[in-house]
Amino acid sequence: MQNAVLITIGDEILSGNTVDTNSNFIASELKNIGIKVSQIITISDEIETIKTTLKEAFEMGGLVITTGGLGPTRDDKTKKALAEFFDDEIALDEATFEHLKAYMQKRGRIEILERNREQAFVPTKSTVFQNHFGTAPCMMMQNGNKLSFSLPGVPYEVKPLVKAQIIPYLKEKFNLNYISTRIVSVVGIPESILADQIENWELALPENLALSYLPVGTRVKLRLTATGTDENLLQVQLENEIQKLFPIIGENIIATSEDKIEKILAEILNEKELTISTAESCTGGELAKLLTSNSGSSKYFIGGIVAYATEKKINILNVSESTVERFTVVSEEVAREMAEGCQNLFNTDISLSTTGVAGPGKGEDGKDVGTVYYTIRVNHQSETFKLYMPHLERPDFVYFVSQKIIQDLVGILIKK
Repeated sequence: MQNAVLITIGDEILSGNTVDTNSNFIASELKNIGIKVSQIITISDEIETIKTTLKEAFEMGGLVITTGGLGPTRDDKTKKALAEFFDDEIALDEATFEHLKAYMQKRGRIEILERNREQAFVPTKSTVFQNHFGTAPCMMMQNGNKLSFSLPGVPYEVKPLVKAQIIPYLKEKFNLNYISTRIVSVVGIPESILADQIENWELALPENLALSYLPVGTRVKLRLTATGTDENLLQVQLENEIQKLFPIIGENIIATSEDKIEKILAEILNEKELTISTAESCTGGELAKLLTSNSGSSKYFIGGIVAYATEKKINILNVSESTVERFTVVSEEVAREMAEGCQNLFNTDISLSTTGVAGPGKGEDGKDVGTVYYTIRVNHQSETFKLYMPHLERPDFVYFVSQKIIQDLVGILIKK
């Protein structure tokens, strides 16, 4: 089994009201056990549409996983479509009903058991994987040597079903190759130029290794994926190929293991035993959010403040009123004083500050949307930078700036 097709069922996905995060998660989990997702399809909750899509999906891959479309009512269209597609009928599954009863009792909701009783009706040919975090079970059905899994659509129900039950089942049933992945993070080289510089290295990669270019802001992640039967050998192979990159672009490599820039920074801060704090305006706490997204972040992140109003920058961070009057609140000078005030306030080795205009309207001092100044202060040395990105919408602007600041800090720290 090499290929899979994912089907997302539900009008709420098609309307744009709900974001499909399940497919991304499932595809990542399948990739880790050597199964490639060849297509992701989103369809409406209609019986004929579901049946037609199942037929097309089985022509493309040996594994089909659907999410969504499972409800507690008798008119559940996904179950009916499954039953018709597999020439089956729907009936009460006693084991599923008992599981549902225990689930309701545990949560003190036994009074609504009958209302949810329909969840225990499944196609008779299906193998049920019980849902420990919801009422809709996962149903597995077989079409020759091909499998389908039908999952509920709620992400916090999907994840444990996939990780704890479906993935172990697939690993045991099929003789799957190991897949090992390493990420090399590269900064300071545009993707097209990077591709030219490492072309000979890329062309010389062994056949079982694949390379992907993943641009993230101003960073390029080189994802190396190795496939084979010996997991330890794959790790050695990946490390050997990564070492060959250093003579070519070594000065631009900031990490060779972790994927997310905030995790790369966390490793450096822990290794160097450094503390950090943040003083944010236009990023609205996104920097602090990223820095505290890692387990154990309390070792290095001391605190942060979102000083949105100008008077709070003055009163809390000790930004000089004369500096604001002379240079305006969105300026290099204010960013620098915010960082110094933040470092003094929290008594940290490092402080980060941001002041800018995220939009959609101009700032109070008339600065254009997309303008931002940020300061990185390490011990008693400060570096202040300016970005201008008027093309980014507010959420994208905030995220991009925060990622860029952390990336720049990583670059500064690895040179020290």
